[in-house]
Formats: sequence, C-alpha cells, structure tokens
Amino acid sequence: MRRPQHLLASAAVIASQTPGLLMVSAFSSYSSSTPLSSIVGCRGGPMRSRTVGGSSSSRLRWTNDQEALTELEVLIHDLKEVSAVLGDGPQYSPSPGRSPPSSSSMNEAEMAHGMPWATTIGRTDLVDPLLYMPFWEWQLNYMKSSLTNLHPIECNSSSTSKDVSYNENKEKRARIVNHCYASDEYRKIRMTYYDAGDSVQVFNSVWYPDARYNLPILGIDLLSFNRKRYLAIVDFQPLHQEEDGHASTYEHILRPIKEKYDNLKGKMSSKFYDETQFFSREMLFARFEDGNIVNRDLLPAFKSYVEAHVGLVGATTPETETRSMDRVLARQAAYDTYSAERDPAAGLFASMFGKDWAEDFIYDFLFSMSERREGGLNLSPPTFGGGGSSPPSAPHAQCGGGGRPVVAHHVAPQQVTSIAMTDASERVMVVPRL
Repeated sequence: MRRPQHLLASAAVIASQTPGLLMVSAFSSYSSSTPLSSIVGCRGGPMRSRTVGGSSSSRLRWTNDQEALTELEVLIHDLKEVSAVLGDGPQYSPSPGRSPPSSSSMNEAEMAHGMPWATTIGRTDLVDPLLYMPFWEWQLNYMKSSLTNLHPIECNSSSTSKDVSYNENKEKRARIVNHCYASDEYRKIRMTYYDAGDSVQVFNSVWYPDARYNLPILGIDLLSFNRKRYLAIVDFQPLHQEEDGHASTYEHILRPIKEKYDNLKGKMSSKFYDETQFFSREMLFARFEDGNIVNRDLLPAFKSYVEAHVGLVGATTPETETRSMDRVLARQAAYDTYSAERDPAAGLFASMFGKDWAEDFIYDFLFSMSERREGGLNLSPPTFGGGGSSPPSAPHAQCGGGGRPVVAHHVAPQQVTSIAMTDASERVMVVPRL
C-alpha cells in the first residue's frame, strides 16, 4: 500500500525538534500494520487513535490512503501538542549568523555573577552607587515580556571559546559582567555593565536584529565619571552606506520621542566622527553634568527607543531569500569591524584585565563578527601630535566608531579620567570608556 510520505516526513521533523520525545524511533519502523495505540507520547499515555474499518482484530489496519492520511493528521496534531508542552529548549529560526542556545535556563542566566548587583565593588559615598542598574533591570524584564522565544546564548570568545562573561580587578576595584541573549526577532542582544564605584559606571547594550530583517542595530551607551561627567548615546544605527534611503524608513519613529527631551539633542562633532556611517540623525546624544537628567530624561527616552525598535522589528516582514540575509549579515560584520578598530576602551581593558583578554574580548565578543586587524589593536594611549592639535573626540562607546580620545600618560586607568579641554570652538570631555 502507498503511504503518504510527505506527512510521515512532517511528523518526523516535528518529533526531531522536540528533545525527549519518545516518538522518534517509531517512524523508522512504522508500517501499515503498526497499531497507532502502541505509539506512546511523552505525556504518559497513548496518542489519540481510532479504529478503522471495523476489524475485529485488536491491531489497527489501514485499508486505503485516505484512512492513512487521516491517522497521520491526527498523529501530527498530537506531536505538535507534545512539542508545545515539552520543548526542552527554545525553537528559533535557522537563519544565518546565530549562536546555539546556552545550556543555562533564563532564570540561571539572569542571575549569573550575582546580577542584578545591589552593591559596588568600588569606592562610593552614595546610597545607590550602581547608577545604570535600573536600566539593565528594565531592559531585561522588557525583553522577557516582549520577545519571542527569548533564551540565553554563551558569552564566549569566538576564537578561543574562553568565557568572557565576567572579569574583575580586585586591586583596582573594577569589574565587568556580560550577558547574551537571542530571540526570534534578534540574533544577539549583548548587555554589558562596568562597575568601578563612583569613579566609573557604564551600561552598554547592542541589539542585532535577526538576519531576516534589513533593519538598523540598536546601540546603547550610558556612562558616568565621578558622578560629575555623563555621556549618553541611544541610536538606531543604520547598516548601509546609502544612509538617506535606509534611515528614512525609521527616523520618523524616533523624532517625536527625541523632541520631548531637550537635554538629549546634542551633536557629535563631525571633525572627529564620520556621521554618514552607522549613525542616524535622530540619535539621542548628551554630555551633561547634572545627574538628575539620568532618571528624569534619559531613562524614559531610553525605554521609548527600545520599545520603538522592538516595535519596528515586529512590524517588518522578514526576508526569506538567502542573498538578502547574507547582505544584512555582511553589513552587521562591517559594523563590528568599524567599531572594534575604533574602540578607545582597548587600552583600559588591557590595563585592567591584560592585553590578550582585551583583544579577545573586543574582537571576538564585543564585536564578534569583526575582522582582526594585522598587528592587533592599538593598546597604547592615543595622542594627537604637533602643537595646536585639534581637541579629542567625545567618546560614544560601542555605538559605531570614531577617533580615540587623548588620555594623559600620567593618569592611572582606574582613576577618574574626565579631562576638560578647550579650544576656540568647543569644550569636550575626554574619557576612556566602554
């Protein structure tokens, strides 16, 4: 008798995607004489079946293709139910560029390395020294409530498989923690918190949309130095060089949000940054000295930008062509390479945690799709040569790239490193940052 091979294949695929399902072996020996009632699911009882053809035999026999189709449809329905109930791990799209899920549960991943921290490793005179921890906690809760199949992925160096989820320098009283997640909508969401007490507080996060979505990367950098100098950047970072065409599809979403916050409408100097690469015109950018702006303006604006990005992904029809997905990944890789080569925190990381760790961390984790530059990163303190040199650029962390800041050689990297510099055109703040 001819069996409906396409339905058998469908049932096998469903079973294979559900770890622990006892049905898998049944398909290899399944025949028209196999009683459906003998195929047992993981819920401890037989799958639904029905007696066919009125046979007096206790074994079900299929008498025609139509009856076989009916029974297989019932079987596939049951398998889908079991898959929904039992799924041992997240079911995510097989689009390119993804990392496999971590073996940790969401609950274990959230609490890794004691997160969310309640106290600082550094020196503080404040009751709540972890300035940006409310941002971290809100983002993680929002991810859990708004993303599909959210799951942790490993925080490893891609070349060495070294765990870079946590590092600390007890002598210099600084630590860094990293969490990584993915969902159906995002192939990677990296969260980084750097804590050095009142001297330095940093929250950085980068959201890479799944390759099916030709959309900007969401970049977030929030920094505080000595609780006297603050830098904030939140942006939908366009992937393509023809920025006008790409940016026009989403900047109108950001404009009404940005208009609410006069303190977040700053401009990066074009003298030091190529604003046509990986930056939008509606970027939130702020340098300020009033710490009240953090909770009053920055926190609600940050929430609105995150919500808008997730909404944008949700409203976008995913691509299905391999060529389109490869193009998106290529641009995300270009973003990573651009950012890794211009990351001014390289010297700080090397000083705090060692040169090898710093290079692996930047190339293989922070920007894991980047291409390593021959000779590695420039880990020496950057300088501008000659008299009357231009003022250094304001840092912007992982949100793209630009010139590296000047850091005086006598300034220890664990100390507060906000330096005011003035020329005829502008006063800028120079900080080594994430």
